[in-house]
Amino acid sequence: MEGQFSEKSDVFSFGVLLLEILSGRRNTSFYLDEQFLNLLGYAWRLWTDDRDGMVNFINPLIVDADTQPVILKFMHMGLLCVQESTKDRPNMSAVVSMLESEIVDLPAPNQPAFLNSLMASNMESPQQSQKASSVNSVTISIIQAR
Repeated sequence: MEGQFSEKSDVFSFGVLLLEILSGRRNTSFYLDEQFLNLLGYAWRLWTDDRDGMVNFINPLIVDADTQPVILKFMHMGLLCVQESTKDRPNMSAVVSMLESEIVDLPAPNQPAFLNSLMASNMESPQQSQKASSVNSVTISIIQAR
């Protein structure tokens, strides 16, 4: 998308908002430091690696045995909305249909956009990612009246 707004960027924003509501955490302030994951990355990791642990993502104030299937469906929808490729994201009319329908066979989501996987892979092997660095020097001039 490269800085362009479209219907699919609105879908992405809706997905982020949905995941924030479900988790009770803000995407901008969430950071799981041992894996370098943001909120989207954490939701994705649980979705792909630990389906039983997905309940840990959900705010305990909104989930119980009766609401758990619906809440997990909403998490699935949130992940569909934040997929990296805009072509893979549903449009808003499809999202509304998913919300209104009781039984929906949702497609499997792909990796979310802005996942810090590159950062995590670089941290696993710091020797390979070392690059030359330079130091910026700044001169500060203070003008004083005579």
